[in-house]
Amino acid sequence: MSQQTVLVIDDERDIRELLTITLGRMDLLVDAVGTVTEARRALAERHYDLCFTDMRLPDGNGHEVVELISAEHPDTPVAMITAYGNVDAAVSALKAGAFDFVSKPVDIQMLRRLVRTALRLAEEKRSGQAAAKPDGNERLIGDSAAMQQVRATIGKLARNQAPVYIAGESGVGKELVARLIHEQGPRATGPFVPVNCGAIPSELMESEFFGHRKGSFTGAVGDKEGLFQAAHGGTLFLDEVAELPLHMQVKLLRAIQEKAVRPIGAREEVPVDVRILSATHKNLAALVEQGQFRQDLFYRINVIELRVPPLRERRGDVAQLSNFVLRQLANKSGGTPGHLLPAAQQALDSYDFPGNVRELENILERAMAMCDGDQIDVSDLMLPQRSARSHAEAPAPAATGTPAAEPTPVAAAAPTANGGLDDYISNLERTAIIKALEESRYNKTAAAKKLGITFRALRYKLKKLGID
Repeated sequence: MSQQTVLVIDDERDIRELLTITLGRMDLLVDAVGTVTEARRALAERHYDLCFTDMRLPDGNGHEVVELISAEHPDTPVAMITAYGNVDAAVSALKAGAFDFVSKPVDIQMLRRLVRTALRLAEEKRSGQAAAKPDGNERLIGDSAAMQQVRATIGKLARNQAPVYIAGESGVGKELVARLIHEQGPRATGPFVPVNCGAIPSELMESEFFGHRKGSFTGAVGDKEGLFQAAHGGTLFLDEVAELPLHMQVKLLRAIQEKAVRPIGAREEVPVDVRILSATHKNLAALVEQGQFRQDLFYRINVIELRVPPLRERRGDVAQLSNFVLRQLANKSGGTPGHLLPAAQQALDSYDFPGNVRELENILERAMAMCDGDQIDVSDLMLPQRSARSHAEAPAPAATGTPAAEPTPVAAAAPTANGGLDDYISNLERTAIIKALEESRYNKTAAAKKLGITFRALRYKLKKLGID
C-alpha cells in the first residue's frame, strides 16, 4: 500500500512545521505550502488523501481552496484551520464543503483523531466501500420523490463532519435519519448516542451531558461519564434540542466549539471527538427571533439543514409503509402479517396523520389487536374523523353492517362502570391522554403540559396504561 499524502496550506511557518512533524509521525507524506497559488500548483501535480488549509492566506483565503478541492478533487477531505473561538469561520468553512475544522492552537490528540477519521473516509471513497454501505432503503420506506431526495441527501451528509439540523414534525422519523447519517459515514464503527433534551430535568442536564467527579455534589458517589464522553469517536444526536434551557445552550455551544467538556468537579477539560446531529419539531429560527434560543448556537448546529417531510406530503408511500409495519408487527409477535382490506387502505390514504409515521404504526398495531384474523377493516383502524382530509372522503360502512369509525380512537371502548371503578378511571385517563397526544401531534412534552402533569408522570401513565 502506497504512503498516504497530506497537503498543508498555511502562511505561518510554525504551524506548517508542527503539522508536518505530527503527520509525519503518523507515517504520512506531507507537502506544506504558504499560498493559494502554491496550493493550486501542488493539487495539479499530485493527488492528496487529505488537505489542511488556513482561513487567511497572503493571496486569498481558505474558502477558495475548499471550493477548488470540492469541485476538482471531491474525494479529498479538506479541514479548515481557524482562529481560536472563531465560530463564524468554522461554520462558513463547513458550509463551503470542508470536512471538519481544527482551531489554533492545535490540539495534537484532536488533530490525530481528525486525521484518522478523514483518511478512513478517503479510503472508503477510493475503494468504493462507501457506496456499498446500506443506503437506508430497508428502513427509510417510500418511493416518493420527497423520500428519494431525503435518501440522496443522507448519502451526501454522511461523507463529512458538518453538524446537521434535522427539521420535521413529530413522528416523521428524525432519529432514523440521524442513525442513517451516522451509519453511512466514517464514524459508523463508533457509538451513536441519542438523547431527548426535553426528558432531562434542568438541574441534571450539566451532569448528564458532561459527567461529574466523585463528591462534586450530594449524591455523586462515583465518577460518571457524560453523554459527550459516551459518544466519543461517534455521533451525539440531540433530539428536541429546542427544549434546552438557555444556561445549557451556552455550555453546549462551548463544548461543540472547543471540542472539549469539563465534568462537574473536574479541574481540566476533557477532549471529545463527537459529531453533532440535532433535531426538533419546533421552528428553531422563530425561537431565535423570540429570544428563546441562542442565535450563535443555532448557526453552529444548523450548518446544514435536512427537512424530513410529513406523511401527508408523501401519501403515495402510505400503502408501502403500512405493509412494512404489518410485517414488522408479525415478526415481533410470530404471527401472520395483517392485510388491509381495500376500504381500510382507502381510509388510510385519505387520513392526514398529524402524528405521521409514528401514528401510523400505533394505528396498525391497535388494528391488529382489534381485527378478526388477519383482515383489517375500516372499523378496526378507529381513525379520528375530524383529522381526515374531509368527511366526504370518509369510507362508507362495511357491507356486513359494521358501524363506521368512531370519532376518537377510544370511542369503541367507552368507559363504563361494569369493569369496576379502577377500570372506569383508567379509561377516562386513557381518553384524556390520547386526546392530548393528538392535539400536540404526539409530542409528549407538550402533551404533559396540556394535561397539567410532569413529563415523568406522563411517561409513567403511558407505561401503566399500555399506550405507546
